[in-house]
Amino acid sequence: MEALLTSVSTVALAEMGDKTQLLALFLATRFASKSSIVLGILAATLLNHALSAWIGVEVAQWIPESAISWVVGLSFIAVGLWLLIPDKDDSDDNSMLKFGAFGATFVLFFLAEIGDKTQIATVLLGAHYGSVWMVLLGSTIGMMLANVPVVFAGNWIMDRINADRTRQLACLLFLILGAVTIASPLLQ
Repeated sequence: MEALLTSVSTVALAEMGDKTQLLALFLATRFASKSSIVLGILAATLLNHALSAWIGVEVAQWIPESAISWVVGLSFIAVGLWLLIPDKDDSDDNSMLKFGAFGATFVLFFLAEIGDKTQIATVLLGAHYGSVWMVLLGSTIGMMLANVPVVFAGNWIMDRINADRTRQLACLLFLILGAVTIASPLLQ
């Protein structure tokens, strides 16, 4: 349950102001079918984060047990600091729009998530918790919590959320996760 709740909260916070959230806003302004956009986000997230969580679990098996907490903990801290750098909206490529709301959303979201903060976070959460399914479920719920409201009420919500404050909160959460991950084996 800890893997699920941590994955939901970290990914939802990390997604605030992220390029994929800006992409959701862009797509919502281009397509009338909001449900197709939401389904595209869901499908892309499930595929991308399933691979990410699985990679995290697999990579953790190759790292010596004594080093896992340090590698994962320092990586959490690095992602936390990375969150302080705002993303730019690079969704001006209209060539994917010809695939319709679902197709464009699926392809653009999947591609935008490659190497993204939330994908890296999902890899780290998979490595930390060793649970593909709980991390996949949690990270997907986190992505949907952050993006679905943007699809339906994008500009109204974005005007009311302080992106800088949200990034700072997400950074703090990742820093705490990193410190706890590093300290937990030392306290046992």
